[in-house]
Amino acid sequence: MPPPSDIVKVAIEWPKEFPRLMEIDQKKPLSSIIKEVCDGWSLGNYDSFALQHADGTNFYITEKNRNEIKNGAILRLTSSPAHTALQLHEKIQSSSMDAKLEALKDLANSSRDITFAQEFINLDGISLLTQMVESGTERYQKLQKIMKPCFGDMLSFTLTAFVELMDHGIVSWDTFSVPFIKKIAGYVTKSSGDTAVLQRSLAILESMVLNSHDLYQKVAQEITIGQLIPHIKGGEQDIQTYTIALINAIFLKAPEEKRQIDLEGNVNILDCPLTEMANILAQKSLRHEILTNVIRSNKTIKPEMSHQLYVLQVLTFNLLEDRMMTKMDPQDQAQRDIIFELRRIAFDVECEPNNSGSIEKRKSMYTRDYKKLGFINHVNPAVDFTQTPPGMLALDNMLYFAKHHQDAYIRIVLENSSREDKHECPFGRSSIELTKMLCEILKVGELPSETCPDFHPMFFTHDRSFEEFFCICIQLLNKTWKEMRATSEDFNKVMQVVREQIMRALTTKPNSLDQFKGKLQNLSYTEILKIRQSERMNQEDFQSRPIIELREKIQPEIMELIKQQRLNRLCEGTCFRKISSRRRQDKFWYCRLSPNHKVLHYGDLEESPQGEVPHETLQEKLPVADMKSIVTGKECPHMKEKGALKQNKEVLELAFSIVYDSEEYLNFIAPDKNEYCIWTDGLNALLGREMASDLTKSDLDTLLNMEMKLRLLDLENIPIPEAPPPIPKEPSNYDFVYDCN
Repeated sequence: MPPPSDIVKVAIEWPKEFPRLMEIDQKKPLSSIIKEVCDGWSLGNYDSFALQHADGTNFYITEKNRNEIKNGAILRLTSSPAHTALQLHEKIQSSSMDAKLEALKDLANSSRDITFAQEFINLDGISLLTQMVESGTERYQKLQKIMKPCFGDMLSFTLTAFVELMDHGIVSWDTFSVPFIKKIAGYVTKSSGDTAVLQRSLAILESMVLNSHDLYQKVAQEITIGQLIPHIKGGEQDIQTYTIALINAIFLKAPEEKRQIDLEGNVNILDCPLTEMANILAQKSLRHEILTNVIRSNKTIKPEMSHQLYVLQVLTFNLLEDRMMTKMDPQDQAQRDIIFELRRIAFDVECEPNNSGSIEKRKSMYTRDYKKLGFINHVNPAVDFTQTPPGMLALDNMLYFAKHHQDAYIRIVLENSSREDKHECPFGRSSIELTKMLCEILKVGELPSETCPDFHPMFFTHDRSFEEFFCICIQLLNKTWKEMRATSEDFNKVMQVVREQIMRALTTKPNSLDQFKGKLQNLSYTEILKIRQSERMNQEDFQSRPIIELREKIQPEIMELIKQQRLNRLCEGTCFRKISSRRRQDKFWYCRLSPNHKVLHYGDLEESPQGEVPHETLQEKLPVADMKSIVTGKECPHMKEKGALKQNKEVLELAFSIVYDSEEYLNFIAPDKNEYCIWTDGLNALLGREMASDLTKSDLDTLLNMEMKLRLLDLENIPIPEAPPPIPKEPSNYDFVYDCN
């Protein structure tokens, strides 16, 4: 007969004693169980003891998490969190350096447990650590040189404990003083120092910037990008990741009117206007160091570094948003002069003096030239740039192309302006629409995703990467226009083909702009037609009535097959990431469906698993019978909370929640769109509802087409075996094999 579900068999350790095997009744108060354990070893004052997991996490067992104890678990009897916190609080103030070091090491390890952290924080432990950082660290560093090398770890343990304690979100970041910030910034700006101290200092500064506007102001006064660049030159990728993360945080939180970071280290971050912010990546110092020491280094780029490079890429392109949303003022002479410059470069004409010819003649000449340049409004082309997006950004791109790729610019304008067969490609209109398309592709103006690692190395290879990107694409557009023998009526069709060419080339992740250009050369209009024809053949959809009826007959079988696949995937489970403001200390949780499809098992993990996590190790359960509904996107409670997540379109698209019992929720953020579709489909299937995700539609279409083709094969008089044919025996010899070498 199996033991009652409330009884858990465990082993409990105590120093210098043999472990005890005992049964824990989960219905009993935890204090009674601890008293029983203490009595077994004749220990008094049981209030000062607690139980702890002995599996490496060393987390305390409380009334809230006691259900996580599993049969066969090994526990440890130890000092209570309050008692341990008090002891460490006293020891880290000891005059003995050895005792202080050992206490700080224990504190750094214990602070990961929120139960201990709460007790230590209640003793004003955070203030004690900040005081130690502000006043005592120089003395310890001097001791490191004249006494034991282990004193160098003292500051590292102090900062580690601080980071772990703050990560629980119990204490507000707004409480820290300027001297503390100066100290932490000092560890970052020093040319040499302990790697662990530098890493934790970078993490602390990033958290300050992300979690408090006031602290952003104070940090920005202490740190310049020029002081961070040496850390990117270093060979350790973790330090590089933390450094770029801090740059991104400063970049992201900078006020609109003050977003400027000086790369030489001479100008304060807060001193410069938004119009100069585009120089951040454009200046060679930062971009070159990232390209040389990160992207083109011999080391494999880790996922977190990929994410930070993606964030930096997005934030850099977002600098274009201001110009993209700025309409041209047709009465602004400075802006009109840019259009005059485009005309001058294209037709090699100088500005005529006011008295040369009649006004009507000059207007007629301007109108003719503006028509040749491909503007929609030939009389006043400034009107073409009043649409946002792309606004003035399109004009900026055109001028850049005309000045930096003058031969290509003149060739495109002249060869199209001299044609009389209605096949001319309008340069002005094309440039405006292309700029708008490129902004859509690169999602200019959108916040970066919390998890996406999708950065493009080629955008880090040039000081003006967006402008160069435009220059390559405008030449592609002109080439594709000629290949299609398009007229003005075909403009939208050409733009669709160009978009497809660009997207297909980008998916290959070229390492340079030249590689990107080479990829586009291979994606001619003829090649795109071949690809489309191939895809159409693979997705062939017969429209005759008998075929439609056969599809309708087969569809329920295919839907049942998809449903079983979704439920099988839920049984395998998925690792989900807990989103927090400090992403590099990733926290994970795992969820999977029981084999009988009756219970969802889930629980926290210390690290991302390499394979499936057994459902026996997952602490929490949610019966499928208790599930009421599934909500997605903005309807999820964790998307309605205050914070950046609710503004992030990509995270919104990956969020879903299970509603159970009396309006309680189990919240998810899927790692990617595929997992989102699988889980929402599977959960809807469990609730007996329709699976309506994009993935289901795609799978249904693919499987239906495959089944249709199989059933429509001409198999008359061809016997179909019930079992696969047998594998033939091995030959008696291999004399027929000829070795070419």
